[in-house]
This record gives sequence, C-alpha cells and structure tokens, in this order.
Amino acid sequence: MEAGWIILISLTIFVTTFMLAYYLIKWRYERRFYQWIQAETFKLEQEKQHISQAAISQSRAVLGGKFTEQLAPYLPEFKYDPTEARFIGSPIDMVVFPGLAKGDPEEIVIMEIKSGKHCHLTSQQKKIRQLIEDGMVRWEFIEHNEL
Repeated sequence: MEAGWIILISLTIFVTTFMLAYYLIKWRYERRFYQWIQAETFKLEQEKQHISQAAISQSRAVLGGKFTEQLAPYLPEFKYDPTEARFIGSPIDMVVFPGLAKGDPEEIVIMEIKSGKHCHLTSQQKKIRQLIEDGMVRWEFIEHNEL
C-alpha cells in the first residue's frame, strides 16, 4: 500500500509541477504577446500621426501652389501687365497676351507657374512645351450661326 501512495504522491507532484510550469510559461508568453501588441499599436499610432501630418503638409503645399498660380500676375517677378493674363489652370496655368491692354497684342505667352522646393513639369506639360517650341500651334475660328 505504501508504494501506491508514493506513486500517487509522485504523480500528484509531477502533475502539479507540470501545471505550474505550463501556466508560468503561458503567462510569460501572453505577457510578451501583450507587450508586443502594445509596442505595435504605439508604432501604428505614430505612423498614422506621421501620415496625417504629411498629408496636411502636402495639402497645404498644393493649396499654396494653386494660390500662387492665381496670384502670379500680381507678384513682382511677373513682367507682364496683369490685365493681359488669363488663368486656365490645367494643363497649363496661364496664357498672357502682351500688348492686349493697349489694343495691340504683340505675342502669346503660354505660362506654367511652379512654387516650392521641387518644381518639375509634368510629362503633359513637357509635351505641351515641346509642341509650342516645335511650332505646332495654330489658330482656328468657329463661327456659329443660329438657324
């Protein structure tokens, strides 16, 4: 009978030790997992904040650029009479008719206005510039008579 008790006590100690070890290991990994989730959540929130700040900055830059495009005829760098400028917006910003205010237009100036640190023409704007430089510009007249 004593051998049975020893086996029962040994088995109880083994099971208890196993259960303690299991729950201790489970608790440690769950704690690490929770810490990892907290760290990743913190990184995600920082990234969201960074993206939001970048979007706001980009939006301000775009709005500032659009404002500058329309204000350009009144800036000191603009060498034409502001009344001779016509804002288009896209794909080019402006057409200027020097001499128009005096009733004698001398030329036509197609203008793109850029502001900011990274001023680059789009591929469409480069193509339009090339077409103008190659003389691929013409006049068309449409006369519509109502019936």
